Amino acid sequence: MLIIGERLSIISKKVRDAILKRDKKPIQQIAIEQWKAGAHMIEANIGPAEDNGEELMEWIVTTIQETVPLPISLDTTNPKAMEAGLKIHNNEWGKPLINSTSLDPERFIMFELASKYNAPIIALTVGKGGLPRDAEERVEIAVQLMEKASEYGISFEDIYLDPLVLQISTSQNQAREVLRSIKLFQQLNDPPMKTIVGLSNLSNGCPKEIRPILNRYFLALLMYEGLSAAIVNPSEVIEVIKTINVITGKILYAHSYLEI
Repeated sequence: MLIIGERLSIISKKVRDAILKRDKKPIQQIAIEQWKAGAHMIEANIGPAEDNGEELMEWIVTTIQETVPLPISLDTTNPKAMEAGLKIHNNEWGKPLINSTSLDPERFIMFELASKYNAPIIALTVGKGGLPRDAEERVEIAVQLMEKASEYGISFEDIYLDPLVLQISTSQNQAREVLRSIKLFQQLNDPPMKTIVGLSNLSNGCPKEIRPILNRYFLALLMYEGLSAAIVNPSEVIEVIKTINVITGKILYAHSYLEI
């Protein structure tokens, strides 16, 4: 499973302050910690980045890749900033990931960028009418997203369908719908469609001590349904991922499997 380190988000005060000061040290420290914890890719979430978005994305991509030999998931709604990141990204360690597009026509430009730079893209199953009600509605939206991607010449193998994880504290039934969606998405194509979640969205608004517990158990259920990738705090979940891989036979058991 693809593990994408979530901790470099402008929502974090530590990260936001470092970005505003263009202080590389905290950014690189967090990137290194996630890499050592088992991340295969680092998320760089700069938000809307309406002011100096292109320069900011160039700075954070360069800052991360100066110290960590991993590809980056580029997270912004600013298409110019997104393209700036795609241009400067060092593809020696893998392709960047575009986070994200949806059925909102204003987000179709992300499909254009994915096609232009031959980059994989996250497709959020959010319709024009708002949040999906259930797994079936998510599947309907996913089909429309796949059709739209085809119009831009994007291979289905480069699409990660995201069922949109919602807060369990306010939308408890949606956790089950997300699990069902992960299973159903894979049936839309052969080979199966790739799937991804922003795991910590589940526990947003919950007490701090409960959040890791919710995240870990939900991830185990998602992996059982065939989840391909997750944007997570790798240090919180790496033991879960390794253990599920052993139990499901994806890696060979050894007494030291947690250390491998």
